[in-house]
Amino acid sequence: MHLLTLKDWAPKQIEEVINRSIAIKKNPAKYRTALRDKSLAMIFQKTSTRTRVSFEVAMTQLCGHALYLDWRTTNLVLADIRDETGYLSRNVDCIMARLFKHADLKAMAEASRVPVINGCDERYHPCQALADLMTVKEKKGKLKGAKLVYLGVHNNVCNSLIVGCTKTGVEITTVTPMKNKPAIDKELLKVARKTGLHHSTLDFKRAVKDADFVYTDTWVDMEFFLDPKFKEEKEKRTKLMMPYQINKKLMKGSKAYVMHDMPIHRGYEISGDVIKSPRSVIYQQSENRLHTAKAVLLKLLG
Repeated sequence: MHLLTLKDWAPKQIEEVINRSIAIKKNPAKYRTALRDKSLAMIFQKTSTRTRVSFEVAMTQLCGHALYLDWRTTNLVLADIRDETGYLSRNVDCIMARLFKHADLKAMAEASRVPVINGCDERYHPCQALADLMTVKEKKGKLKGAKLVYLGVHNNVCNSLIVGCTKTGVEITTVTPMKNKPAIDKELLKVARKTGLHHSTLDFKRAVKDADFVYTDTWVDMEFFLDPKFKEEKEKRTKLMMPYQINKKLMKGSKAYVMHDMPIHRGYEISGDVIKSPRSVIYQQSENRLHTAKAVLLKLLG
């Protein structure tokens, strides 16, 4: 069993991981030897803070071992990904990979003898969505019936949120005036609409009005944010998206919790005062990456 996208997981499996994540958070000592002598290979083709920290600390706290591999310093740069994965999976018990292309994740999973976890690619970010749903359940007490508004660029995070929410009974409204073309998954959107739980609008004031949670993400993919070649596109996106910034004016009168998967670009998709507001659950949400990483590892490694 792999975790490449939540599209492949049944609602019961998603809820099981979320419930176990909450249980682990409440009583971490109970699980401290759960993965004794198990090893996780962590492959990074792009930068990371939360994904690396959460999985590496998770393995340590479960009495296992995490091996960090920078893509650029391995023979993954030179060789066929299937051959390198075939070798790697004979040495470790699980592989977590953060890659640019979902197609490479799929090739890796096909060649692997052990479970493969998607640590983020251009289309999906399932580990983030699990932490998000855990946070929703912690604050709301349940998933079914909760209302979440995603405000920003339609991207990999948005995709995984749509799947995770619609499979667990959370009503999700997406306000996405701009879309990352590589992230578009027409099949995913078609299935989500049929549930009656996914709505799309550009009327963000109306969408936010009755929301339990308002969620945003960076307007520019992190690998491009400081890239001078992306400067023109960054300026274009900023101009288009600035009216959709989460700030005090937008949140006035709303009792919704504010979420952001991080890294945050203050003054762009969200203002600093909202990050520090009592309704912000951003740091709780990011902490939950650790607990859901543990739950995912336990799910895949038994």
